[in-house]
Amino acid sequence: MSVPHAAVVLAAGGSTRLGRPKQLLTRDGETLVHRAARLAREAGASRVLVVVGAHADEMHNALADLSVEYVVNNAWQTGMAGSLRLAAEALATHEAATLLLACDQPALALSHLQALRKAALRTLAGTAATRFGDRLGIPALVSPDILHRALALHDGDRGLRDVLNVDGLDVVPCDAPELAYDIDTWEDIDAAIAKGWLDPVSS
Repeated sequence: MSVPHAAVVLAAGGSTRLGRPKQLLTRDGETLVHRAARLAREAGASRVLVVVGAHADEMHNALADLSVEYVVNNAWQTGMAGSLRLAAEALATHEAATLLLACDQPALALSHLQALRKAALRTLAGTAATRFGDRLGIPALVSPDILHRALALHDGDRGLRDVLNVDGLDVVPCDAPELAYDIDTWEDIDAAIAKGWLDPVSS
C-alpha cells in the first residue's frame, strides 16, 4: 500500500464476564494488547492508536516499550461503538486506510494483517475484512470513508459490523476461521491454551 495506513487497537473493555483483563493474558510471554499493537506496527502502520478505558493504567504499563498513541474511552461500558467513534474522531484528518483490530483474538498473526493489506488492493474502496461465516468483521482494513461512518454509531457492542455488511459495499473478504476464537470466558481461555494460542493461567 503506497500511502501508510494507521491502526486502531480496541482495548477499552472491562472483561466483566471473565473477571480479569483479557487484554493482559499472554501468548509466549507477551500480553495480548502488546501483541496486537506490535503486529499492527509490523504490518506497516504509520500510527498505532490504542483505545483504552477499563484498566487503562495497566494497558499503559503493558505498552510502555511501544510507540503508540492513546485514546481514552471513559464510557467503555457502553461497548465497542463508543471506542470506534473516538478513534474516528482522532483520525478525522487521516487520509489513508485504517487497520482495526481487537486484542481478544489470541490466534492473531502478522500473516492475517498482511493478507488484509493485499486484499484491499483488489478493490477501489481499499477495504478488506475478515469473514466469519456469512458476516464480515475485524480485523479489517477500512477506507477513510468507512471509518468516518463510525461517527454515526450508537452505543452498543456491534462496532462496524453493520457498516461492513451493508449490501453493495465494496469489501474484499478474507477467510481466517481461527480468528473466530475470541476470549470472553474461562472456557475460551482453556480452548485457546489447548491450541497453543495462550500461555497457561491460574484462576
